[in-house]
Amino acid sequence: MFSGLSAFPLTPFAAGKPDEAAFLRLLRRLIDAKVDSLGVLGSTGSYAYLTRARRRRIAELAVEHAESIPVMICIGAVGTDEVLALAEDAQQAGAAALLLPPLGYQALNEDEVFTLFETVTRHASVPVCIYDNPGTTHFTFSDALLSRIAALSGVGSVKIPGVPAEQSAANDRLAQLRGTLPDSVSIGVSGDASAANGLIAGCDGWYSVCGGLFPRVAKAMTEAAAAGDHQSVRAQSDRLQPLWALFRQHGGSFRVISAAAGLLGLTERDCLPRPLQPLSDAHCQQIADVLAALDLS
Repeated sequence: MFSGLSAFPLTPFAAGKPDEAAFLRLLRRLIDAKVDSLGVLGSTGSYAYLTRARRRRIAELAVEHAESIPVMICIGAVGTDEVLALAEDAQQAGAAALLLPPLGYQALNEDEVFTLFETVTRHASVPVCIYDNPGTTHFTFSDALLSRIAALSGVGSVKIPGVPAEQSAANDRLAQLRGTLPDSVSIGVSGDASAANGLIAGCDGWYSVCGGLFPRVAKAMTEAAAAGDHQSVRAQSDRLQPLWALFRQHGGSFRVISAAAGLLGLTERDCLPRPLQPLSDAHCQQIADVLAALDLS
């Protein structure tokens, strides 16, 4: 469940609501590519913009159509009662794991975040993945807190942010984490531009936005890493540098991947939830040029 390529698809919108047909088209690409797991309703999946009922519906669709691929469902919300309700919905839908980010309108302290995970793991019947994404949650985990939470029964993985750009520093960061986490808890890298460094350093898997739209490319990287072919991992990531540059240009991967899905005809050209606005025509042309140059389709 917590190794290899975990592909995070968009939850595309049309006419102000989730576009179920487009979501299933995206899912089909991932299933055909035989990704190792699906990460549904993560940040790329627009969970923060969806009602509980809509999140439950997307979870049900994902599990129903995933065939034999395990599905991890994000259950992030501001209030603990809502998180528990979302966890129950996800489990009833058939989720194999739960992805939990610590969200707070008021800034959360470490004891509050620990208590959240302690509460959820006590109620959950499937493993929980710690979602460390300070860019969206505005909460930064210390290694000490990760260690405390990872020791809870029911925690199966931690989704870490991007690792350092220098490979030796990435190696040191992974070694540091390995020294604080139980052996039973896997480490999955996110931040697609640094995925190669994370995989080479020894991450168990890649929690990938790129893999949610271009699964064959991302799967080739994770398979090369599993085989110890670090030269191939590096070469494939280097080839994708123009895509990583677009992510940096637009403040992350979400808007770029959303635009790319529209350009490929998989979703509406504007598939973002409001108040988010689509990229300009000029920026979309830039993305189209990169997709063509990299032969991403």
